[in-house]
Amino acid sequence: MLHVTALDAIGLAGVLAMLIAYALTVAGRLDPLRPPALLMNLFGSLAVLLSLTAAFNLSAAVIETAWALIALIGLGRWLVMAR
Repeated sequence: MLHVTALDAIGLAGVLAMLIAYALTVAGRLDPLRPPALLMNLFGSLAVLLSLTAAFNLSAAVIETAWALIALIGLGRWLVMAR
């Protein structure tokens, strides 16, 4: 039987957020340079990173950290351009 912990559920929610953002971007329904997509990716990567506190995986931690930093840079750039 599959046992899903709270951290598993948080990580899965993060994966879902990133997949939805990617699918909507590919479908042309979401601009990857605007806050909704950037926030979905930031939330997703941070949620996966949080889930890794239960079962650490270095390669997953590296990619999710990079994903979060890229989203933060994109949000910062958007804020500067919006002024």
